[in-house]
Amino acid sequence: MRDDYIKEALKIIPDPNMLINVVSRRVKQLRRGNRPLVESLEKLSAEDTALREIGEGKISYEISEA
Repeated sequence: MRDDYIKEALKIIPDPNMLINVVSRRVKQLRRGNRPLVESLEKLSAEDTALREIGEGKISYEISEA
């Protein structure tokens, strides 16, 4: 995973554990065939795509009260 994508994503989701959970869920969706929400001229891994989506504000999350 690219450091610059991680840094940008951490600005949106500052909790590293939460970021890992959101990226993990999105990677599963991408690997099942969901289309990426960002365009890229280079071939990105599913992890980098998920991080870019978060960094660009395309993915949101909410914390549910248990």
